[in-house]
Amino acid sequence: MSSSTPEESRSIDDHCTPDALLHTAPARDVTPEDLVMAAGRDVTPKTLDWARRKLETEGSAAIEKLLP
Repeated sequence: MSSSTPEESRSIDDHCTPDALLHTAPARDVTPEDLVMAAGRDVTPKTLDWARRKLETEGSAAIEKLLP
């Protein structure tokens, strides 16, 4: 087991991504297609209906539950 700290074990080119860059809001309104793809589903009439209903009830926050 290594006794080095995480900072010591990183290479010179390795760096941490600031938290503010990891979490982003969409630049535009979330579409049903966006929500379907974020959920890892195929875009079909059935999944688009699911996404439309979800967006109607949860708004654009629905995609935030699927993405970091």
